Amino acid sequence: MKRHLVFVAVMVFFACFHVGGQSLPGLEAAKVDYPITIDGELDEAVWLDDEGWAMDFVQFFPSDTSLSTVKTFIRVAYDAKFLYIGAVMYNRGPREYYVSTSLRRDFRGNQNDGLSIMLDTFNDRTNAYLFGINPYGVQREAMLGNGGLQSADLNLAWDNKWLSAAKIHDDRWVAEIAIPFSTLRYKEGSTNWNVNFYRIDSEYAEKSTWTPIPKNFNVTHVAFTRKLLFPEPLPKAGANVSLIPYTALGASQNTLEGISDPLRPTVGGDAKIGVGPALNLDLTFNPDFSQVEVDEQVTNLDRFEIFFPERRQFFLENADLFADFGTDRIRPFFSRRIGVDRDENTGQNVQNQILYGARLSGKLTDDWRIGTMNMQTANDPLRGIEGKNFAVAALQRKIFNRSNVGLMVVNRESMDTEKGGLAMKNGAHNRLLGLDYNLFSADNRWSGKFFYHKTFEDGDHQDTGTGHASLTFMDTHFAAGLSYSYVGESYNPVVGYTPRVDYQRIAPEVAYLFFPNTGNVNRHGPGFKSETLWNERLGVTDELHSFLYLIRFHSHAEMTFTLNNQYTYLFFPFDPTRMGGEPLAEGTAYRTNFLGFDIRTNPINAFSLRGIGQIGQYYNGNMGSFSGTLQWRLGYLANISMNVSYSRIRLPEPQEDADLLLLGPRVDLTFTRNLFWTTFVQYNNQIDNINVNTRLQWRYAPVSDLFMVYTDNYFPGTFASKQRALVMKLNYWLNL
Repeated sequence: MKRHLVFVAVMVFFACFHVGGQSLPGLEAAKVDYPITIDGELDEAVWLDDEGWAMDFVQFFPSDTSLSTVKTFIRVAYDAKFLYIGAVMYNRGPREYYVSTSLRRDFRGNQNDGLSIMLDTFNDRTNAYLFGINPYGVQREAMLGNGGLQSADLNLAWDNKWLSAAKIHDDRWVAEIAIPFSTLRYKEGSTNWNVNFYRIDSEYAEKSTWTPIPKNFNVTHVAFTRKLLFPEPLPKAGANVSLIPYTALGASQNTLEGISDPLRPTVGGDAKIGVGPALNLDLTFNPDFSQVEVDEQVTNLDRFEIFFPERRQFFLENADLFADFGTDRIRPFFSRRIGVDRDENTGQNVQNQILYGARLSGKLTDDWRIGTMNMQTANDPLRGIEGKNFAVAALQRKIFNRSNVGLMVVNRESMDTEKGGLAMKNGAHNRLLGLDYNLFSADNRWSGKFFYHKTFEDGDHQDTGTGHASLTFMDTHFAAGLSYSYVGESYNPVVGYTPRVDYQRIAPEVAYLFFPNTGNVNRHGPGFKSETLWNERLGVTDELHSFLYLIRFHSHAEMTFTLNNQYTYLFFPFDPTRMGGEPLAEGTAYRTNFLGFDIRTNPINAFSLRGIGQIGQYYNGNMGSFSGTLQWRLGYLANISMNVSYSRIRLPEPQEDADLLLLGPRVDLTFTRNLFWTTFVQYNNQIDNINVNTRLQWRYAPVSDLFMVYTDNYFPGTFASKQRALVMKLNYWLNL
């Protein structure tokens, strides 16, 4: 293990060199002492003043070397209770139509016209709030973590109440916004925040920002901001207490297990309590997630567990404090483990009731962040399930300019059903201790992650640690990275996601981009990615080497082609079709070559396509596969899409051929800004199942909804039902 630690230490040494950032003129917020009516008119005195406006937006896409082709003007004001934003988004001429994929809250995507405001209230250039509005007045709000390096760092699950209005004119659209200070977390007496604004304009396929951002980065990068200046220190934000009770009525039937739950009511709810200026306490009692959309199924041709993202809102808020420890394949904490357990009668994973939970998260000081969570699940004697207690704690310290170091502790205890109550079973625990260092240079060109985690269980277990080191450099034209991972043979994070253990992995990558001055191509260039996995017992077990070429157009359309060479050693028998055929023998190895592609058409068009696929060798045979989504958008009234996945596998005897098909038509209808209906059907012949999920949502008050959800699973051949459920749920957001 010493040589692994030396490798990590060398990478950390190089990672400690930081490059300075930029400094640009800021924007002064105007103090007002009169009421501002949020109606989209901008007729109050503060908006009629010609001074104090943010303007001269610059292009981010398709270029980053010129002013935007459309003009944007933004002014900020405030009083004792609200932060106000007035914005005017001009066009180059008369325009009546704007692109909005729906009138549903929390829109996302390059195809949506809209304005977004990023507020870094603690000036750490790592975490921020984001508020957005489109020309039809549809809101979105989100939390940004990890500096906004990737699109996944934008967490739209965060909800709160704020006011806004938008109006469309012949040559422009106007927005007026009021954000309660009680909604935000900031240090009392602050005189400045970091801020940036960005606008997406579909007519010219243009993204523009107030603070310039290099085009090779993400538009949500928190490193690229300016100062929002307040002429007087900000007052205490005030109390922020919200109660979100719910009541639900539901019934279900499981034909396979012969279980039927009659129609019965349930109640529960959440509470959000501001603790000081920067901490938030979230409480939940008997939470219900019946309104959460079902997972999008995939054809599973992998030897290991498939990752499905968390969709339950309670676990998504402040997710970066808990979920960003580790890497995508070595996660010490994965919240979907909570509320899921094994039915001892069938051997299947089933939902297990969550009784209650609490989470405290936020800032302790300018440099310290904390996150703690405790969740309790119920005993289920009929299924042989013991209740579990899950406890997670994370402490993070900012160092250098934007980097941080974090400590995580995860503990899962099983309940002792014989003793009853909340008694824990001796020896039935699983614990994890982890230390992470996250590198973000001031100019965003260097990033990296370094960690060591270790699990603890009852008994004598050896080699229970995992270590990782990665360092990435990204400039306008050139990008390169190197990562190394070590996962011990007995490393066992039962509340995490680590699909395989007992390996070492090294993965270099490099890419270069050209930016043509003429033509329809925005950027293009080659790249190389490689990974090799091995262990001391078997030697090299996996390799994947990929040469790729990326082409991205000014229209946001994109194509990537890859030439791949793969090596796989089977250390357990494996059926490549996962359909119950004759498995390939343990100890056999396969070297294959195949071509891959990833194509995305212009998302602004009414018809758009995203498709990925491969063709070539597959273990001891051949495979051609394609998966993608064809989408048809009828303004903001309807989105009709078809998910398709088809794999044609041909293998020599005694293995069997397979044609795997997954079809998923989906219809998303917008009746008004507050009434939506979504129906999702999925046919999957790999698991011999048809799933139907239909959901009606009525937002009868701000952030308050009535849901009606019906789901059913059938056998495709006979249409006999496997299991079905009907739920009606009502929740209400009450600010105290």
